[in-house]
Amino acid sequence: MQDVREISRGIHPAILSERGLEPAVKALARRSPVPVNLTVRLPARLQDRIEASAYYIISEALANVAKHAKAGIVEVAIEANRSVLSLSVRDDGIGGANPDSPGLAGLRERAEALGGTLELASPPGRGTTVRVRLPAVGR
Repeated sequence: MQDVREISRGIHPAILSERGLEPAVKALARRSPVPVNLTVRLPARLQDRIEASAYYIISEALANVAKHAKAGIVEVAIEANRSVLSLSVRDDGIGGANPDSPGLAGLRERAEALGGTLELASPPGRGTTVRVRLPAVGR
């Protein structure tokens, strides 16, 4: 039933629409094959498009970790103030991520489409960190 509800909302997970970014990302973390330490500091709900973009950026970053990083743990941090939503996904894997790969290019394009930025740090042998800043507009 849950899958049907998500499909009916256009791939948009029901938990994101109904409860917001924090519960949706907690659900992602629980399903991740790599253990996730999650820190969330959100004072209120954000605009739907900001929450959706943040959710998909984190989802894709976690998928990249699972596929490529050979990581033992992932640290995900989400924090918002009155004007900026900051996302960070950091793993302890092998590093060396290609910033021009289709997955990372897609994340960058999603962030930039909202007036945001994406920074990548991925030194070989020292893990990968993806940092995203999006304009945070409350509902």
